[in-house]
Amino acid sequence: MALKCGIVGLPNVGKSTLFNCLSNAKAQSANFPFCTIEPNVGVITVPDERLNKLAELCNPQRVIPTTVEIVDIAGLVKGASKGEGLGNKFLANIRETDAILHVLRCFDDDNITHVDGTIDPIRDKEIIDYELQLKDLESIDSRIAKVQKQAQTGGDKVAKMQYEVLRQYKEALEQGLPARTVSFDGKDEQRYARDLFLLTNKPVMYVCNVDDDSAVAGNKYVDAVREAADKEGAEVLIIAAKTESEIAEFDTFEERQMFLNEIGLEESGVNRLIKKAYSLLNLETFLTAGSDEVRAWTYRKGSKAPQCAGVIHTDFERGFIRAEVIKYDDFVALGSEAAVKAAGKMSVEGKEYVVQDGDIMHFLFNV
Repeated sequence: MALKCGIVGLPNVGKSTLFNCLSNAKAQSANFPFCTIEPNVGVITVPDERLNKLAELCNPQRVIPTTVEIVDIAGLVKGASKGEGLGNKFLANIRETDAILHVLRCFDDDNITHVDGTIDPIRDKEIIDYELQLKDLESIDSRIAKVQKQAQTGGDKVAKMQYEVLRQYKEALEQGLPARTVSFDGKDEQRYARDLFLLTNKPVMYVCNVDDDSAVAGNKYVDAVREAADKEGAEVLIIAAKTESEIAEFDTFEERQMFLNEIGLEESGVNRLIKKAYSLLNLETFLTAGSDEVRAWTYRKGSKAPQCAGVIHTDFERGFIRAEVIKYDDFVALGSEAAVKAAGKMSVEGKEYVVQDGDIMHFLFNV
């Protein structure tokens, strides 16, 4: 399931530093705009403590976590929607992602220049919001021109539906609101809205890059971002990218954990970011466990058993018969699949079963 998050932001806010921490890929990091020109792509392992516990119980030959793609996209400046800077390439790269991680500079440092001279994460956020909204408005206006006459003068129900969706999006965008603040009840409207692939319809998480002292509680800049994000239903994550780069240098888990404890964090910001990015993409994990392999599998939240079977192999979905399901907590409490079966804790589910995060699955199929 090749879904990916794009890291965006103005130049010099810490995007590439954060990407390096995430992927261990050494994206060039320098103190001048447009240091990143081609987007760097990293396939990131999603941390999942459940895999470690199952590995202890099953002693498998291999353990395979699930992954998500993170893309480091070049910094944007004012006028990107009109082609300024690397604008057109920036916008094209965003369009290819499924969700946006918007990095905002929330720290003071005279040694790192800011493209606009002062630190103001809300202004920075609005610059990128504005450019994305302009591009979406351009796309909406182009489509409205094609369907408006047909919708208003003819009896074409499809054209009328499309015009109404476009009209609502246009109204929101002209008020400075992202497309994701508009929702539709009808399935046809929802499908058409998705097919527009609007930039501001993508889920977004604001990543506040702070100094070391603000890594736990945040600061005045983070407070301002939280207030703005609440109004549009977006998530906020605090991370100290400089600190995370230091954590990444430690060789062992124990050393990293000791460092985290010293600064008052239970888990690294990188781990929290990956987990939240995974959730932002509306993804969950089911598991398979045995002596050969313990493995995490990615599926879209709300998927039914046959669809999840298809994640493993298309034949599993095509010939789906039933699924044997063990809850993770039951497996851990009882210690083995055999013990779970003996206790009557394994359920047998059919085609309508909605898979839950952490389910341990075994699919029966015939083709």
